Amino acid sequence: MSAAPRVVAVDVGTSAVRAAVVDLDGRVLATRHRSRACDPGGEIFDPAALHRDVLAALRGVSAAEEAATGEAGAGEPPAALAIAAHIGTVTVDADLEPEERGGGWSDPRGLERLAALDDATVRRILHASGRPSLAGGALARLLERDAEHAASVHAVLSPKDFLVARLTGELVSDTVGAAYTLASDVRSRSWNTALLDELGLDASVFAPQTEPASVVGTLTGPAADATGLPAGLPVVSGGPDGSVGIGLLLGTREDAVADVAGTTDVVGRLLPSADEAPEGAVLNPSVLPGRFVAGGASGLTGGAVARWRSLTGDVEDERIAEVPPGADGLTVLPAMTGARFPRWRPGSRGAVLGQHPGHGPAHLLRAAQEGAAFTVREGLDRLDPSGRLPVVLAGGSARSTHLARLRADALDRPLLISPQPDVTLLGAAALAFLGCGAATDLDALRSRLIGTLREVRPDAAHAARYTGLYARWRALHDAVDREEGTGG
Repeated sequence: MSAAPRVVAVDVGTSAVRAAVVDLDGRVLATRHRSRACDPGGEIFDPAALHRDVLAALRGVSAAEEAATGEAGAGEPPAALAIAAHIGTVTVDADLEPEERGGGWSDPRGLERLAALDDATVRRILHASGRPSLAGGALARLLERDAEHAASVHAVLSPKDFLVARLTGELVSDTVGAAYTLASDVRSRSWNTALLDELGLDASVFAPQTEPASVVGTLTGPAADATGLPAGLPVVSGGPDGSVGIGLLLGTREDAVADVAGTTDVVGRLLPSADEAPEGAVLNPSVLPGRFVAGGASGLTGGAVARWRSLTGDVEDERIAEVPPGADGLTVLPAMTGARFPRWRPGSRGAVLGQHPGHGPAHLLRAAQEGAAFTVREGLDRLDPSGRLPVVLAGGSARSTHLARLRADALDRPLLISPQPDVTLLGAAALAFLGCGAATDLDALRSRLIGTLREVRPDAAHAARYTGLYARWRALHDAVDREEGTGG
């Protein structure tokens, strides 16, 4: 067994749960993957099923490491456990049992009630929460519920906080995840109790806030029995998956923009002050205390490409790469479940435009990949209007040489590609190492966990071609949104 300290990390995505044992040298000593039966649009999920999936993944990774060592309990136990998970809302009763279906990142429940508040109240909510637009989630869900049903709510948690509570018995909320409730003041990293009182909501249902790398509890006996991990294992607060990945990719650097590419792309730029956030960006506390991240999630990008791939069948990257930029006139708008950063149009829907009989599956997938890249470019241009900052890329698009090349050309920016695409999982490991004291420097930890970034520069001719295609794509997106009544 490795002599380096090791931790247990969990990454909860909308489609799967991954658990791993990672040592301080960046080696993944054991890993387990468990698919989830979850709504692909990110609207609702079953919290109890999620809990079972996480327990099973942890049990599997514990057994895998035990088999690798050849002896149960050999060596030192893991130093800590941390979870990164998609944003959303889980309401629980006093026994920490879910009392309704959980809401994912695109949960619309209660949004109409939230939007019906007077303009002055909405402006105060948006300013305090660091949001450019109203979104579903904890505040919307509580407003929608009548008094009888609201009385059964003991706590409102994110999916990650729900899992931490079931593993430790402790109710906590990390400062980044709290921002997505719309009930937190992101600048002070505290709950907006004045707002909650004004809206007649019980502030006590929101768990105390803590920093993402803080140890918040230890694994209970029943949780240890269910997972095969040692009772008393320190558990770190953790955070939202995209934010955790951005935290690892950027460390303390402010001269780049991070892009964690998955079902959605989550882009972010580290800021020393909340006052520097550009218009239209989400403002979050950073995983680093005292700093902030401006950016946001794009809505479906990789998820839209995966959806088209499921319809067209598998097409090799080489065939897609042979299709020229612009996909011979075919354009895909990937906003199947609404456009998020920087458009914030929840009613926006996807479209395929410019079809002719000569288009085949490779054209459609090329156009979908280009549409995903253009969606990301809108956010990057908002975060860095100069167009000069490089993009530190990890996730699904970083796995493919073809996609990395397409992204560099379509974004017209250098890419710094992480050799480790699973930065959400490794970011959770980083929080665990920081929380247990095995590491203190996030930049040094980043180098150990993900290694040296590989640069891909845009091809000048292709980038010039994509600049025109991008302008056309934006115009088509605007026209479709106006026709559907979602413009603004």
